[in-house]
Amino acid sequence: MDEMKITETPLQGVLIVEPAVFGDHRGWFTETYSSAKFKAQGIDMDFVQDNQSYSATKGTLRGLHYQLNPKAQTKLVRCTRGAMFDVAVDIRKGSPTYGQWFGLELSAENKKQLLIPKGFAHGFMTLTEDVEVQYKCDELYAPECDGGILWNDPAIGIEWPIDVTPVLSAKDEQAPLLKDVVLNFVFGGTDIE
Repeated sequence: MDEMKITETPLQGVLIVEPAVFGDHRGWFTETYSSAKFKAQGIDMDFVQDNQSYSATKGTLRGLHYQLNPKAQTKLVRCTRGAMFDVAVDIRKGSPTYGQWFGLELSAENKKQLLIPKGFAHGFMTLTEDVEVQYKCDELYAPECDGGILWNDPAIGIEWPIDVTPVLSAKDEQAPLLKDVVLNFVFGGTDIE
C-alpha cells in the first residue's frame, strides 16, 4: 500500500482511514496523519488537541460521548496497543441515518483509523487487556458542551462484539437515552441555537 486509503461507511462523513505502512527487517513505519494527504482526499480540518487513553481490562467501555455546538469535535481515532471496537452514532437531527451506528475493530496490528465528524457520538469497547487509544480533535475539550448517551440504548441497538458486563465509569453508567438528550446538530450543517 503506497497511499493512504479512505473508505466511506454507511454513515455519511464517517470514514475508515488506512495509512500506508512500510516494513522491512527492522520493523515498520507509517505516517498516521498528514494534513496535505488528507486535503488531497477532500478532508480539510485543523486538529488542535491530541488525547490518549489506557484501559487495563478487556471489556472496558467508554462512551457514548460527544460535544455540542459551538464546541463540537471531529475525532481521528486509532488504537496503538491491543484492540478495540470503535463506534460512531449519528446524532444529527434530520439525517436519514439518525440514531444509526457504525462499528469497526481498530487495533495496533491493523493500524486502521476512524474519522468521526461533528454530529456523531463516539464510544469504544476494549477487545483485549492493556489497550491504548489515541485520537486527534479539531476542537478543544469544553466541559460545558460535554454530553453522553447510554452505551446500550435499545433505540440505537449497538451490537458490542463481546458479551461481558462492561467496565464503565459512573458517568457512562448513568448516561441518558438518545430520546432524552437535547442535541443541537442538524443534518446539512445548520446548527440549532
